[in-house]
Amino acid sequence: MDYNNRNIVINELIGLRVKVIDSLDRKQKGLSGLVIDETKNTLKVFDGKGVRSVIKKTSTFAFSVSKKKYIVRGEEINFRPYDRIEKSLKFYKIRE
Repeated sequence: MDYNNRNIVINELIGLRVKVIDSLDRKQKGLSGLVIDETKNTLKVFDGKGVRSVIKKTSTFAFSVSKKKYIVRGEEINFRPYDRIEKSLKFYKIRE
């Protein structure tokens, strides 16, 4: 799959490396690992010690794909995975 800064919000996130670069929950800030599952409101991240749930809406993420990093605000992906393609189009259109 070809990821870029625009289509990251509509593509599959499971299997990507992620780092939480900002969050209202200070315990989640700085968490990094592999996205292993996704729900409407959370990303499940395996950090090497266990699986942690990160709230999407109040966080900002840096997804790593092929040595490139894409910054995504949680509100851009705060949808069910199967709804995100349709509902994230408004964010897709404004991302550069």
